[in-house]
Amino acid sequence: MEVKLYVGNLSSTTTEDNLRTLFAQAGQVASVDLVKDRETGNFKGFAFVEMRTRAEAQKAISLLNGFNLEERELKVNPAKPRAARSKAGAIAGDRAGLRRLLCNSK
Repeated sequence: MEVKLYVGNLSSTTTEDNLRTLFAQAGQVASVDLVKDRETGNFKGFAFVEMRTRAEAQKAISLLNGFNLEERELKVNPAKPRAARSKAGAIAGDRAGLRRLLCNSK
């Protein structure tokens, strides 16, 4: 069973390959997802890494939480399940989306 990890406090120069290589020290990496802003495409400074097993995920947390990568101390934790978002909730956190909604409702 694959286990998803949250990886925070990443520098803007971090790549998927950097993370895949780093997390491979703990076991097999199933996937790496660098999170980018929907509007700008800019990297948001965090990622999700999926490890193949729970044991490998725990090893990655033990090895890499607090690890210094590119002069930044990594935060590595189990990822929280993504909460279901209503359309209104998604728009409330997205100012551009809110403007579109308000402009289209006139």
